[in-house]
Amino acid sequence: MSRKTLSAILYDRLALAVATGSLILGCNTLEPISSLPEGAQLFEAPGVYEIWWARTEACADLRGRFENVTWYVVPGVRTFETETGEKVGYWLKSNQGTRIIVAGDYRDHELVVRHEILHDLLGREGHPDDYFRRRCSLTWDTFGSELALH
Repeated sequence: MSRKTLSAILYDRLALAVATGSLILGCNTLEPISSLPEGAQLFEAPGVYEIWWARTEACADLRGRFENVTWYVVPGVRTFETETGEKVGYWLKSNQGTRIIVAGDYRDHELVVRHEILHDLLGREGHPDDYFRRRCSLTWDTFGSELALH
């Protein structure tokens, strides 16, 4: 068995630390960083949001974790600008966590909030008809209709 010098051992450990650090940092950059809309402010979701969350879980037959979402409001606006256009609500999932942003004028609007909750439960963007229209009626033209299969 050969004996390594102290400097060779330290060099090997430093190289391992650098490689490990690069791998960890590389994983953090795999998911895109999504910026919040201008003026978005962190807020504590009102208690009714948990009721709306449960309703959305029930119609979608999916489960999620309400406490894993960070909520934001853009006060005093009807819509806000995003990378994909104007929105009244927006679901973001990135390395910064799961965030739901709501325009101030729609902060207490069940359809808007539940629509974004459904995105979180599905874990995706897009609007599959089976969930957004048939099961949960969470579109402008179906909300409150008898289409949902509750």
